[in-house]
Amino acid sequence: MISSLEAAELPADAIEVGRIADAWGIKGWFKVLPYSATPEALFSSKLWYLLPAEKGPKTFTGTLKVAIKEAKVHSDTVVACANEVVDRNAAEALRGARIFVARASFPAANKDEYYWVDLIGLDVVNRDDVALGRVKELLSTGAQTVLVMDYEQDGKTQERMIPFVAAYVDDVDLPARRIRVDWQPDY
Repeated sequence: MISSLEAAELPADAIEVGRIADAWGIKGWFKVLPYSATPEALFSSKLWYLLPAEKGPKTFTGTLKVAIKEAKVHSDTVVACANEVVDRNAAEALRGARIFVARASFPAANKDEYYWVDLIGLDVVNRDDVALGRVKELLSTGAQTVLVMDYEQDGKTQERMIPFVAAYVDDVDLPARRIRVDWQPDY
């Protein structure tokens, strides 16, 4: 069913951006559940890399490369079609597959906007150059995004949270892998 898909190596900068939920229609389209509310990476990349589902039945092994013909928003999800997926049976065989896109194919972020994936792993320091931790994840609280970082204190790993808003974030220096904030260690 999916023998027409080309085996490939996952790019070094690959980022998981969604998964295939199911077939959509009879002409090989498939429904995608994006991991972002604004799935621009899915739309900007014409090459997707698929890995088998982590749970449930696996219809393929390794990494497959898919040339996307079209991807668009449909209702609360995304639907897409690929050159190599020609009918519903082929689309159903991709159910559960995880979708990866090369980070290099993401659209450029606007000034003072950042992809979360680029912030993870950055060191956070305050205006006095006191190290506050390293970003391990970001949380969306609805009203704002929060940096969640780990830091060491008395030989134990602790967690610190700082709102990722202009009132507290002075600068994000991606090349230096550092975020400078107006925050004190005892907050």
